[in-house]
Amino acid sequence: MFKKILIANRGEIACRIIKTARRMGIATVAVYSDADARAPFVQMADEAVHIGPSPAAQSYLIAEKIIAACKQTGAEAVHPGYGFLSERTSFAEALAKENIAFIGPPVNAIAAMGDKIESKKLAMSAGVNVVPGFVGEIDDTEHAVRISEEIGYPVMMKASAGGGGKGMRLAYNEQDVREGFEATKREGLNSFGDDRLFIEKFILNPRHIEIQILGDQHGNILYLNERECSIQRRHQKVVEEAPSPFVTPKMRKAMGEQCVALSRAVGYYSAGTVELIVSGADPSGESFYFLEMNTRLQVEHPVTECITGIDLVEQMIRVAAGEKLAMTQDDIKIDGWSIENRVYAEDPYRGFLPSTGRLTRYHPPVAGWAGDIRGVDGVRVDDGVMDGGEVSMFYDPMIAKLITWGETRDEAADLQIAALDRFEIEGLGHNIDFVSAIMQHPRFRSGELTTGFIAEVYPDGFQGAPANAELIKSLAAIAGFVATAEADRARNVDGQLGDTLEPPARWQVTIGDAVHDIEMVDGDMHVDGAPFDLSMEYDPGDRLIEAEIGEEELAVKINKARTGFHLTTRGATYFARVLPGHIAHLATHMIEKIPPDLSKFLICPMPGLLTTLHVNVGDKVESGQPLAVVEAMKMENILRAEKSGTVKLVNAKAGDSLAVDAVILEME
Repeated sequence: MFKKILIANRGEIACRIIKTARRMGIATVAVYSDADARAPFVQMADEAVHIGPSPAAQSYLIAEKIIAACKQTGAEAVHPGYGFLSERTSFAEALAKENIAFIGPPVNAIAAMGDKIESKKLAMSAGVNVVPGFVGEIDDTEHAVRISEEIGYPVMMKASAGGGGKGMRLAYNEQDVREGFEATKREGLNSFGDDRLFIEKFILNPRHIEIQILGDQHGNILYLNERECSIQRRHQKVVEEAPSPFVTPKMRKAMGEQCVALSRAVGYYSAGTVELIVSGADPSGESFYFLEMNTRLQVEHPVTECITGIDLVEQMIRVAAGEKLAMTQDDIKIDGWSIENRVYAEDPYRGFLPSTGRLTRYHPPVAGWAGDIRGVDGVRVDDGVMDGGEVSMFYDPMIAKLITWGETRDEAADLQIAALDRFEIEGLGHNIDFVSAIMQHPRFRSGELTTGFIAEVYPDGFQGAPANAELIKSLAAIAGFVATAEADRARNVDGQLGDTLEPPARWQVTIGDAVHDIEMVDGDMHVDGAPFDLSMEYDPGDRLIEAEIGEEELAVKINKARTGFHLTTRGATYFARVLPGHIAHLATHMIEKIPPDLSKFLICPMPGLLTTLHVNVGDKVESGQPLAVVEAMKMENILRAEKSGTVKLVNAKAGDSLAVDAVILEME
């Protein structure tokens, strides 16, 4: 067994590998860029080596720097995590030349399966069903248009070396191909150093199922059941679960055996994932197609670990050291259900725009990396951030992964909702409300999942999870309780309000269109004149309230506002306006403030780089016309005109780094 390994990655996956290595008694070496100098994974590792500036192309993607760090520290093996160099054959070959073990599959398997174009050719020759498409070099945009028309719309344009949802564009017509082809090539080049694309038919109403593969260097290959990864946004997974609510034992066996055969054809060992797409047009689920094989650990590997009890990182290390697998296919069981939600730094209320910046507060429901493979009481947090840390524009915007395990699917989902309510993140936008809303949605609960789930459930964007009248009533009661506590504290401030003043005991709480009268009578809560069973504690300054309402528990995050409180729970944030009962009626006389008209401005929706400006002063534009392109988190975002008009003023130029809400141009 290795004595020391180097992790050629960062963030939560670096922490994940360190945790297992530490349990195995293996020393670890971290490598870090300027942006990650004070990151948790650097502190967790036994040693750390600085490898360059913040951009990945100048640090994490330079194999020579990784190898130099191995030599400097005496590391015998390298775990690449996912992304970066994890699927680069040249990196695995360079390590082999230096007699450094690669904790991953053999070079020939990476070459065969890591290149999406070559892997499709191999799958076809092995008799595996593949999605119809064009497998070969695409010359230019005109060639791409001809190919797309031959295949038939809609089509998907994909970077050959792509992954993680980057370098992918869905095209429904010729215009989409013309607008997206070059952008997809640039994303592939920027993210993976390879601008080759392929085009394939987009299967409508598909389910995304993937099979976890594990093999050793002695010819043993197993499948560790499946994961359901259908809930995606912009082709990037948001929710993953194991097992799938859709897959039957017969399907599982057929898929698993076919994926093992494909893996055996390339002499695969280590952990890997074969991704399949299942046509929604076939209710039997037997029409499944090979999509791609990821020759590395997956972001969503924890859900497989939770239902099988197998530490995949440990198995990768043991296989790389030459050990045989200690289990057979018959040993692989399904115990319970596991769900993973990716907590991203993005704002679902503003079209999921990236939200970089400092985490002024970060407090997960359980400590990161606490507990065993199933976390603490079925709640596991895999993270790589801390209070005061920064979500950088240079890397993926994932803050943490929240994994839950329960005896049933509903139990795992309920644990997600409760844990998300207790997840405190401040300083930047995040998607906690959004993933909580998904966990509560009837369609998710029924298991009716396709890759179109988010677009179909939220066609007009996300506005928060819907609330019933009972939840609003409970929040009003909590707001009244907190207001009483705050008023009582103000009464007791020495010399400020006198000695005999009693705190208000009656409040009017307004949440949306609902208005509730809250009153404390002899220490008991009354809502709208009727007793209300509320049990909670609150000290002024508390950020999280855990209340008992009857037999139910409700965790609510609270922020004080000028005339009330912002209350966040169950996938939405509510403003509770709280007024003392004796003056509440005067609020009807307040003049409503009308927000300014910003439609004549093109405003930068996220921090990013202005790569292209399509118009100049005096140009006439039409509604929907592309005006500018802003790059953020390695993704290009096209900004379009909201209405027709003429460009009056331009405030930025290509190459400028823009802050969120910066005015790019003004129209008249």
